[in-house]
Amino acid sequence: MSTITLVILVSVMVSVAGVMYAISQMFSSDNTAVEDRLEALTKNRGRGVAPSEKKSTLLKSELEGAPNAIETFVTRFLNLKAFLYQAGWSWTPAKFISVCGISGAATAVAYAVFVPYRSITPVVFVIGVLLPLGWLLFCKKRRLRRFGAQLPQALDLIGQALRAGQSLPAGLQLVAQQTPDPLGPEFMTCFEQQNFGVPLEQSLMEMTERIPNLDLQFFATTVVLQRQTGGDLAEILDKIATLIRERFTIFGQIQALTGEGRLSGIVLLALPPALFLAMLKLNYEYIMMLFRDPLGQKMLAFGIVMQLLGAAAIKKIITIKV
Repeated sequence: MSTITLVILVSVMVSVAGVMYAISQMFSSDNTAVEDRLEALTKNRGRGVAPSEKKSTLLKSELEGAPNAIETFVTRFLNLKAFLYQAGWSWTPAKFISVCGISGAATAVAYAVFVPYRSITPVVFVIGVLLPLGWLLFCKKRRLRRFGAQLPQALDLIGQALRAGQSLPAGLQLVAQQTPDPLGPEFMTCFEQQNFGVPLEQSLMEMTERIPNLDLQFFATTVVLQRQTGGDLAEILDKIATLIRERFTIFGQIQALTGEGRLSGIVLLALPPALFLAMLKLNYEYIMMLFRDPLGQKMLAFGIVMQLLGAAAIKKIITIKV
């Protein structure tokens, strides 16, 4: 059995296994979302557990669980549960891994069927596996960016609620009701946690663990310090909101000034792969010398290393922290 036939066979088996897993997940009898949420919020109340075990409630249920062997192995390299939560996906890590396998198998099979040059089918399989991961990272980055853009308005609402004589939990509830996803549900989770007896400081810190946003950490730290030492929290929140808006303004100016560099980087990084695919179509035997000849393999490895170093250098130049 040739290598190409073996890859196609494994791809088909992975596709079948992924479809069977998806069907089993579809018809599984899990608890409802409301029951899971109430259980997560109340499972540590009145049990007399140690303080170290009481550290997390809702975060433990949403970002942790009973992982299987595949999830345990993947978690060594990538925290899939946190990434899925931050991207706003309700998938389990096992389901996401199955989708990656199906994507890689389908891509490899489609390439082997429709493209006559099958020697790079394993590479196509790896690319297909990485496609869902790339989309997950894109969704996570977009959702966190939207969360950061909503935060100044949320701080303004909390400050107005405090000036009107309401408490801080009431301000959190107001933000949760007035702000859409993703910020609204996170503040509602924080409000519900402290409603069920979790200390407000702990619920705020758990929210910063779920959402890795620097401005949110400033807000949580400010609330914790204010509750310990006192002070005008409304005025502090107004200053934080103003600081965040000024940072967004500066960031927009930097994006405009570095636009040419980012475009140049995209062109320079995309040109070698595009030229490789063009030469693969025009002169297959010529480009295969890079894989068959020892000198060609060294040149290919050197080119890939230089490509990665160039990408890192360009990113370092155009990335300016605000």
